[in-house]
Amino acid sequence: MRGAVFLDRDNTLVRDPAPGYLHDPDLVELLPGVADGLGALARAGWPLVVVSNQSGIARGIFGPEAFSAVMGRIGELLAPHGVHFAGAFFCPHHPSFTGPCECRKPGVELFRRAARLLALDLARSWMVGDRVEDAEPALRLGGRGMVLAPAQTGPAADRARSLGLDVAPDLDAAARRILQFSP
Repeated sequence: MRGAVFLDRDNTLVRDPAPGYLHDPDLVELLPGVADGLGALARAGWPLVVVSNQSGIARGIFGPEAFSAVMGRIGELLAPHGVHFAGAFFCPHHPSFTGPCECRKPGVELFRRAARLLALDLARSWMVGDRVEDAEPALRLGGRGMVLAPAQTGPAADRARSLGLDVAPDLDAAARRILQFSP
């Protein structure tokens, strides 16, 4: 089994427009460095898997089909760069609306599900996102975590480092760090 790069979606791959809850494919905008970083990871053989909290579903703002439509648009934008996702998983819950669950990050259920379905080694994997909660599952699963913090300073970056997570300014820089390892 090989490792994978697990990626948050909103504000990691794409800009999450105000007031949030990206559900319109026409609003999808890749963040700088995403296409180059993911392209390099794909060429190196890293399976790429999206794991995303989607509380907009729990709030009734949109349904699961909107998540699929946005992922479809992201796939269209990344295909010319040789990027294809091995899988995309989402948590449709929010504790205030649906109660607690193990699939909402920093819970690990979606990572374990992806590992079972895609035959991935979580201990050789990276968990990458714009918030500590996106990378924190790596600590429970034996993998490595990376928090994207453009300024690389501030409370989120400090908290990430205190937990033993890596910090990078963007996905391109994160990919360069990950490429030092083999899938």
